[in-house]
Amino acid sequence: MKKVLILTGIIAMLLASFAIADDVVKIGVALPMTGNISSFGQMVWQGVELANEMFPTVLGKKVELVLGDTRSDKTEAANVISRLINLNNVVGILGEVASSNTMAGAPIAEKYHIPLLSPASTNPLVTQGKTYTSRVCFIDPFQGHVAAVFAIKNLKAKSAAVFTDVAQDYSVGLSNFFIKDFTAAGGVVYKEYYQSGDQDFSAQLTDALSHNPDVIYISGYYPEIALMAKQARQLGYKGPFLAGDGAEAPELVQIAGSAVNGLYYTSHFNAEHPVTKIGQEFVAKFEEKYHTSPSALAALGFDDYLVMLNAIERAGSTDPVKINEAIRSTKNFEGVTGYITIGSDGNAVKSAVINEVVNGQFTYVTTINP
Repeated sequence: MKKVLILTGIIAMLLASFAIADDVVKIGVALPMTGNISSFGQMVWQGVELANEMFPTVLGKKVELVLGDTRSDKTEAANVISRLINLNNVVGILGEVASSNTMAGAPIAEKYHIPLLSPASTNPLVTQGKTYTSRVCFIDPFQGHVAAVFAIKNLKAKSAAVFTDVAQDYSVGLSNFFIKDFTAAGGVVYKEYYQSGDQDFSAQLTDALSHNPDVIYISGYYPEIALMAKQARQLGYKGPFLAGDGAEAPELVQIAGSAVNGLYYTSHFNAEHPVTKIGQEFVAKFEEKYHTSPSALAALGFDDYLVMLNAIERAGSTDPVKINEAIRSTKNFEGVTGYITIGSDGNAVKSAVINEVVNGQFTYVTTINP
């Protein structure tokens, strides 16, 4: 009799655990929480966490976020995505941030038919030829075009020194798109190259400055942009810098100080100018929770979560294939960073913001529509 009671208890516990599992929808989050671009991951996570607090359920079930740290590394990004799918049984994944890392993990999502929705990977190759990899951000052909037009029309630049991080697909692609449109408009380009983790850019800067460029365009990430700007000022450069969305992180100013005043960069959002009602609500809730203004990456993290939830709701199912179909049929979804439409190619169509560093603050300049 005692054995029967024990067995009955075990069965009851198993049934209870299954019932709890049925009441939870697991969404994976793959972000660089440590490593050389950890600030990116931490900012996106702030947005995802806040979105989960504000919208904690989907289809009447609790959303459980499973966070994996990619350590700012391509190999680890693939490992994290594999673990989220095979060990944690997630129905979809938010992430990664860096294009190279997303591209490393995408084949695994494709293999298992799990939707991978990136908040900020802008290289066109991220979604090219993919069925289950999408994004909520604009792509680099548009970002490069916006920067080139801004350099010519607003900065009156006729020549540009372009610095490319050869270790990052994002940087290589973005530089190419900027150069294409800048030269098509009659501008002259001087090309310089570096690699993630480099500390000394004096040789490249000396060569670039010998041409007396009107603007220095840096298509990489904030650690190298900050050091490069600081060293360029030390070498006597007084002109403007221009960069992509990889520039936006508090560490940019912490490392470079006043050297980055006069740096313009393309971005996805500015808390001074939210363009939607949910954007205004996001800014207020974010400032209440974190006691600071939200970054563009926090806004993209928030949107990434909301678009995934909206897709699950519209699919009416936790079937990853149906969720993926819903993601790629997103139309005029009201997000924090604007109204988001995702095409059958997995790419989002949306506006770009230009910000400027003024006295250490990321200050809104203008919005440019597609």
